[in-house]
Amino acid sequence: MITILAKSLERADGLKVPQGKFYLADAGYACRPGFLPPFRSTRYLLNELSARFYPKNGKELFNPKHSSLRITVERAFSALKNKFKIVDQKPFHTFSTQMANDAFFDKLPRLAPILEKDSVKLFLNLFENDRVGLAWGFVITPQTFNQMIVQNALRCAKVALEGKAPELDGHRANPNYMNQCGYFPLHQAAEMFSTDMIKLLFHYGALANLRTVGPEVVEGLLPLHVAVQNACLHKFLEDNLLPDKENRDYVYRLIQLLCLPEMKIFLDTTRLIAERTDDLLAELWIYIKDGKLAETAVLLLAAQKKIRTGSSFKANGNSVTDGDGFFIISKLCADDILALDLEISQKKAGNKRLKAEKKLKRMSWVLVNAINEAGEALDSYIRAHPHA
Repeated sequence: MITILAKSLERADGLKVPQGKFYLADAGYACRPGFLPPFRSTRYLLNELSARFYPKNGKELFNPKHSSLRITVERAFSALKNKFKIVDQKPFHTFSTQMANDAFFDKLPRLAPILEKDSVKLFLNLFENDRVGLAWGFVITPQTFNQMIVQNALRCAKVALEGKAPELDGHRANPNYMNQCGYFPLHQAAEMFSTDMIKLLFHYGALANLRTVGPEVVEGLLPLHVAVQNACLHKFLEDNLLPDKENRDYVYRLIQLLCLPEMKIFLDTTRLIAERTDDLLAELWIYIKDGKLAETAVLLLAAQKKIRTGSSFKANGNSVTDGDGFFIISKLCADDILALDLEISQKKAGNKRLKAEKKLKRMSWVLVNAINEAGEALDSYIRAHPHA
């Protein structure tokens, strides 16, 4: 997941991209140095560029090449795992789980092209004739359903969730089934920025308050965290934000960038998930306490309607309730600034850290109040200008 990528890149002993080289990435990852995802909102499937549909631009020429290379890589890994079983060994999984994983990866070279076409007919035919690796008990395996989400195979995902097709023989996908890596379908859909897939998952009962668990993922993440983090890691923000977070120009520039068409898909994804997320103000306050202005801005702007409708949560051990979440958060920021002022006046040592914390908290207060005042107008502008 993208949050694991961010953590691994930040570590001194973490992932290093060799100079002039690239990692092939799927559409769930932002375009950034060393990582090569496909272009969004552009035809991607090889079959879409047939004799009748020639590439019209460089993006449509690039995406099928990306697709072909990705399938080649997946097949190569499958062949490698078949020849050297130790490569695929995960001793912390049970034997039965490992068998299911092996069977799925053996099936992936046949499944991936079907999901790229999002062909319900081909998927049902494969499932009916050879379901090994695709089903476990009477459940379509989390790996199989996760692959549908990764490839944004909406029609296949809908059939899997319904479970009514005779070829499925009573099997169906569970929208709240954790996969072997410790996250849930909604986390994956949030990572892919697929609003249609998120809507589909919610329609079939997906829960927005399930958190990641296990050694293979950053624990305790909600789908909301994944959506917000994806937005903040996008190269468009990284390249255009001002370096100094402790002045108002940074805040105003941040709001301006988030209102541009390039960021709309991220706000739409965050908005959908935030509507179903409990204790939204508590999550917002955590971002503010941690000094994460970009994350705060994304959540404020995307979820402002829910924030305005009335919220309550506990801060500093006290229950805070009011009709408007913006008022609550603004007041908490102001109270923290006053508390920091008092602490600075009483301490001689450590004032540099406290002053920096106070500046950051003041920028959070500016951000909250700016979106409170102009948020509805900004939201109208964003919806009226969906394209660059």
